[in-house]
Amino acid sequence: MLVYQRLAQAFAASFQQVQWVILAYLLAITTLIVSIGRLGNITGRRRLLLAGIALFTVASVMCGLAPTLWLLIAARAVQGIGAAVMMALTMAFIGEMVPKAKTGSAMGLLGTMSAIGTALGPSLGGVLITGLSWRAIFLVNVPLGILTFLLAHRYLPIDRRAAKIERVGFDKVGTVLLALTLAAYALAVTMGRGNFGPLNMILLLVAVFGVRLFILAEAKAASPLIRLAMFRDPVLSACLIMSALVSTVMMATLVVGPFYLSRALGLDAAQVGLTLSVGPLVTALTGVPAGRLADRHGAQSTTIVGLLGMIAGFFMLSMMPTALGVPSYIAPMIIITVSYALFQTANNTAVMTDVRVDQRGAISGMLNLSRNLGLITGASAMGALFAFASAATDITTADPGAIATGMRITFAVAALLVVFASQSRLGAVRSQQCSKDDTGVIAL
Repeated sequence: MLVYQRLAQAFAASFQQVQWVILAYLLAITTLIVSIGRLGNITGRRRLLLAGIALFTVASVMCGLAPTLWLLIAARAVQGIGAAVMMALTMAFIGEMVPKAKTGSAMGLLGTMSAIGTALGPSLGGVLITGLSWRAIFLVNVPLGILTFLLAHRYLPIDRRAAKIERVGFDKVGTVLLALTLAAYALAVTMGRGNFGPLNMILLLVAVFGVRLFILAEAKAASPLIRLAMFRDPVLSACLIMSALVSTVMMATLVVGPFYLSRALGLDAAQVGLTLSVGPLVTALTGVPAGRLADRHGAQSTTIVGLLGMIAGFFMLSMMPTALGVPSYIAPMIIITVSYALFQTANNTAVMTDVRVDQRGAISGMLNLSRNLGLITGASAMGALFAFASAATDITTADPGAIATGMRITFAVAALLVVFASQSRLGAVRSQQCSKDDTGVIAL
């Protein structure tokens, strides 16, 4: 929120205009991440990842020096393209470079690094904005980007030159259709700040129509962006659905938490920030152990344990009385974040362990896409649910009792959604087991 305020002051802009600084970045990542994963399979992941790091670094300079708001928004979109490259290909590299027996540990380490960044981001950003200016939060990425580029250039394996018979074309039609469809959906659920109007409905219908066109195009493409036959694998389909659902409900902690802590529990801004940092810090500490558990006990079992822990944590939050104060919020959140780390690491491990080399980039992109779509959907849907459950016309001025009621209802719904996700996972496991029993191999 401090970033929004400083940008609005610097460019004499409204909140609706300033929010495009965030939205442009998210749209670029969401619309391109699957296509970039596929492109990495064709052009070489190392080459494309280095280009993505360089693009992100240059775009960070452009953001830091932008003289107008709209140039800043354009630079953020370019920065989002670079971020999409890094997100899509990093997980694919893990699947390629790490032995199967250690995939879980590697995924856990990746989750730990992400959580550390999430924990440090708000506090570091606040220090930079307060001590320097809003430009510093973009320019700080430049030395980090240069260091990342040098390390990737030094240690990543050289791309294997594929034989001509292995080379395939790039699905341009599918790429454009998917990008437009995802952009329409992302705009439908983010525009209007929770007010779903006619424009949102039109964009949602465009997204539905785009999905249909994309499926038809992929069925006819010689080298499809996404091979639709992959979704016949019940485990892959369940993992993608679970990733989206779990990300949706986890977004509720970011949407509801600040209002509940400040208005229902009466914490000031510093106390709210400190309390909210508990989640990412716990995730950072849990990532690597979660990966080792997935390697030792299997990704499927670890995934179920993570989902059950999240269900328990969300139900606890939905029943905690306000009179118990901050500990009544932190204790369930620790359970939720530990369980989320278990789920996320094991779910990614289950998908990436046995993926074919030529599909790693695309499937890694789909995993990241499912997570991003969940976060975008959660910000809108869980926020709207919270406002409705609080029965307040303006959630920022609602009384503490209404906020507490809204929190309990929202997290009860979140728990039920995770129950649905766990049932989806158990159903996929049973289906996979039936395929093994009938044919001796897993049907793909």
